[in-house]
Amino acid sequence: MAGVSVCIKYSMFIFNVVSWLCGASILAVAIWLQAGKDGPEILSPGAATINPYIAVNILIVVGVTIMILGFLGCFGAMKENQFVLLLFFIGLTLILLLQVVAGIVGATNKSKTERALKETLQTNVHLLSATNGKLFQKAFSEIQEKLKCCGLINGASDWGDNFQYYYKSCECPGDQIPCTKYDGKTIYKQSCFSLIRCLFSRSLSIVIGLAFGLAAVEVLGLIFSIVLYCQIRKK
Repeated sequence: MAGVSVCIKYSMFIFNVVSWLCGASILAVAIWLQAGKDGPEILSPGAATINPYIAVNILIVVGVTIMILGFLGCFGAMKENQFVLLLFFIGLTLILLLQVVAGIVGATNKSKTERALKETLQTNVHLLSATNGKLFQKAFSEIQEKLKCCGLINGASDWGDNFQYYYKSCECPGDQIPCTKYDGKTIYKQSCFSLIRCLFSRSLSIVIGLAFGLAAVEVLGLIFSIVLYCQIRKK
């Protein structure tokens, strides 16, 4: 009877150690994003039915699942356990299919998602000058400071009378940054709309790329697991 290939066995083990570390990294980043204070109010202020952290929650689930699968893969490889290897193969296949479907859906709906973002930002611009939009205004002022822009669509005028309370986040130092004067203050000339849309589009492209990239790597894990499973059966 043929024995189990040591090369395949340890390749499977190393692959799953790396997978476990990747899962742990994804989980750590997702938890960090979940704990962050920036931004969800910008997309859905006051909308109780909308969960702005849904993508982060999905990342948490993916991270935990990859860590579990990584552990199963390592255990199954070192113990040469057929049941665990089969469980790993089925679990990884399901994750792979979900990633491919998510990637395809994300790619085909990218333009719709960007259009929805544009409509949401245009709808929310009035909250900058409103008297009851403090949560949105505070979150947006932090974004202004980071992106070095002022106002959402029309510039500083979007703030209306609230400009005097939030102008600090708009102040422009004038070092290689286009500045302008408004209400006696030197502020960033560019509005934040195009910058937010560009960042969102780039992030969406990265997520789609990662979905397909990880899928290609996971195919290698499936090959290792099924080859090792067959060798154990023949032993």
